[in-house]
Amino acid sequence: MQVVIISGLSGAGKSLAIDCFEDMGYYCIDNLPPVLIKDFIALIRGDKHKIDKIALVIDIRGGDFLDDFVKYMKLLDRRSIDHKLIFLETAKTVLLRRFAETRRAHPLAAGKTTEEAIDEETARLAPIREMADLIVDTGVMKSAELAAVLRDYAFGDGREKPFRVVVQSFGYKYGMPAEADFIFDMRFIPNPFYVEELRELTGRDESVRTYVMGFAESVFFAGEIIMLIERLKPSFIKEGKPGLNIAFGCTGGQHRSVAMADEVAKRLRTAGENVVLRHREISFQP
Repeated sequence: MQVVIISGLSGAGKSLAIDCFEDMGYYCIDNLPPVLIKDFIALIRGDKHKIDKIALVIDIRGGDFLDDFVKYMKLLDRRSIDHKLIFLETAKTVLLRRFAETRRAHPLAAGKTTEEAIDEETARLAPIREMADLIVDTGVMKSAELAAVLRDYAFGDGREKPFRVVVQSFGYKYGMPAEADFIFDMRFIPNPFYVEELRELTGRDESVRTYVMGFAESVFFAGEIIMLIERLKPSFIKEGKPGLNIAFGCTGGQHRSVAMADEVAKRLRTAGENVVLRHREISFQP
């Protein structure tokens, strides 16, 4: 079992960090009180799904529970559980600007100025910072740079870094996703919207999926996409790109694009790829 604990100052990028570890296949929990570490580890060890990579965010929101942090870190040592502690921080001026830009209150801001809250948090987290295996100053980092640092650290023992394929669906009427490397138009498939019994459903429903994938063109197209990814993946890796983002669009992002994104994601996972599946226009996020 590998346990990564993420801590640090509020506004330093912990949310982005936990998202990054989730993309790397870790089971993630935000704001876990240290007192629950022992019970949580015991629960996971006995779980039939065999979860072996865990990332936990433990920070100032834990309140008085933080006093037990050192004790429970020593517990992980005694049980010989592989664990790392990452601490994110940056200059006070950067944190003040970030809080001002987002208009969010600091967790300790009740009755204090933001600057006073940052000072108090810095002092209270000092013992945790001293225990950290990795301290990252995120002040001058872009999101992608922080993610790269975390990936390099997580896989710094010589293991192959996972190539991630993000598969998403979207509706053209709401705009195209700017982050996509490749965009494929699903509007060559007859629209289920015009089939009365399918109109209110989505591509997540079996009847819609069967309708969309019932066309020979759909089956051919899905196969060609898988072949394209397999052939291009080595080149992306060679150029240092950690993953590929492909998007499937239809008019409203509800039927055809969703069904095709699900089909392609399923085939990629069967082939052993690390896949993140997103449906932008519907609420389901796997």
